[in-house]
Amino acid sequence: MKGNVAKGIEYLFRGIRLMRTPKLMVFILVPLLVNIVVFASLIGWVFSYLNDWVPAWIAALPGWLQFLEWVLWPLLVLLLGLFTGYLFTSVTLMIASPFNSLLAEKVEEFYTGNEVEALEGLLPALLAIPKSLLRELRKLAYYLPMALFVFICSWIPVLNFAAPFMWFLLGAWMMSLQFLDYPLDNHRRSFKEVTLFAGEERLTTMGFGGAVALCVSIPLVNLLIVPAAVVGATLLYCDREYGM
Repeated sequence: MKGNVAKGIEYLFRGIRLMRTPKLMVFILVPLLVNIVVFASLIGWVFSYLNDWVPAWIAALPGWLQFLEWVLWPLLVLLLGLFTGYLFTSVTLMIASPFNSLLAEKVEEFYTGNEVEALEGLLPALLAIPKSLLRELRKLAYYLPMALFVFICSWIPVLNFAAPFMWFLLGAWMMSLQFLDYPLDNHRRSFKEVTLFAGEERLTTMGFGGAVALCVSIPLVNLLIVPAAVVGATLLYCDREYGM
């Protein structure tokens, strides 16, 4: 596979650094506020049930595997964090998608100096909400069959030990597609073209997506990571598209 995992991870950190640029701050604030409100509400709800769910899953194990409880607790919490992190991020992105597209547009213009004919302001972003929701549903339809496959594997003996890693790889791939979609959609590229673009340097893509997937599973960090990921994905797109 082509690419570099470390290079992909670096794009997320570059996104975090560029977030502090004064010219971009106004376009970061709206998706950031949406992210904070939605994430805080949903994560509070999940963790209120965590102490009931994890012991129930462990109790369902055969008696001869009960000794693995000390290993399974952190693995199940990580798995739940990755799954809910992706799910909650998807919900957040459905709501804030037009503003993320606008942010990607402004980052590309700032970084390359080239004008992008896309949303061009907050009002057009609001008017683009129905189209953005359809695009987000397209991503969800792409994700669900793969998630169902991994979910089934999670209950099959032997295969279930690999389930946390399968969830992580799926989350990394989907996070990369989710955020690369913003700059590519601004250039009228189809979602199929997004998947092909991401696959050209798969290791770089997975490095970026994996870093985002880990961050969205960490409380508090996940509140800030969405705009940083939008910025980082736009930089990744620009570097490859413009040879920067």
